Amino acid sequence: MLPALAAHPTSDLLRISDLDSDRLEWLLDLSLAMRRSPRGWLGAHPGGLVACYFAKPSTRTRVSFEGAIWRLGMLPVMLRPDELQLGRGEPIADTARVLSSYASAIVVRTFAQEDVQEIARAADVPVINALTDEHHPCQALADLLTIRTRFGRLRGVRVAYVGDGNNVAHSLMEAAALAGMEIRIATPDGYEPDPGVVIGAQGRARGTGGAVVLTHDPEVAVRDADVVYTDVWVSMGQDGERDRRLHDLRPYRVSGRLMGLAAPGAVFMHCLPAHRGEEVAPEVIDGVRSVVFQQAANRLPTEQAVLHSLLERSAVARRSGG
Repeated sequence: MLPALAAHPTSDLLRISDLDSDRLEWLLDLSLAMRRSPRGWLGAHPGGLVACYFAKPSTRTRVSFEGAIWRLGMLPVMLRPDELQLGRGEPIADTARVLSSYASAIVVRTFAQEDVQEIARAADVPVINALTDEHHPCQALADLLTIRTRFGRLRGVRVAYVGDGNNVAHSLMEAAALAGMEIRIATPDGYEPDPGVVIGAQGRARGTGGAVVLTHDPEVAVRDADVVYTDVWVSMGQDGERDRRLHDLRPYRVSGRLMGLAAPGAVFMHCLPAHRGEEVAPEVIDGVRSVVFQQAANRLPTEQAVLHSLLERSAVARRSGG
């Protein structure tokens, strides 16, 4: 039996720390139910519209959100910056207010976290962060569903994240802390995750029995880990840093040798797209330990669960006058 939605007051999902441990577990339970019954919620929100503002290119996020919205009986409206008045100087808050008058929810994939926060402040419908330079909460939810499916649990699972301490690392760290997992993040000097995110995650981990550990040694992070995770070394907007990043991050490539230090039965994870031969060896990502395409598939039911829960919470708030 899933807990009552009204018990969880979250109105937006801008980062994983917007959740608590109970809400995270509830969302994963609902995601699993939706994965098992893809059409079971088609009548949940009939006739609704979800505005999806994508300032960055996307494959998995765009297609999975469109699918999730349709599976809830709603219409996805995909919007690019060049299709809106933002390029002509309209404030982003004005755009958010207008979209709120048409849509039941707003999904945003952009660069600055502050832009998503400003949209959420101005909008009176739920707002979901579909990726910013600082956080990627929807990816982390799919990651945890993948791990729970593989190991039958989250608490006590050991995750090694190797590479750049970026948005994916931030959200995975926050999610692992809420779930009582141990996450070890290995980065070169100067590539560490944001200290504020680390401190917050470490505080939450103390309350769940988890742990957040930072190191510069990839072998220390990977040794006996149940999950080995990496991401691209050069993200969107970082092309000018490409040569430096490839040089600095080369020792953090997930090779067969590094993967061999992980626990027996360990899996390899990557949020995709991947650059074989850079952050991961082809034999690892294409090998029997890789679950990267299960991760990608789990984006759809987890986003469906987030949308459904926020829309239900919004409906409860409207009925109660909140």
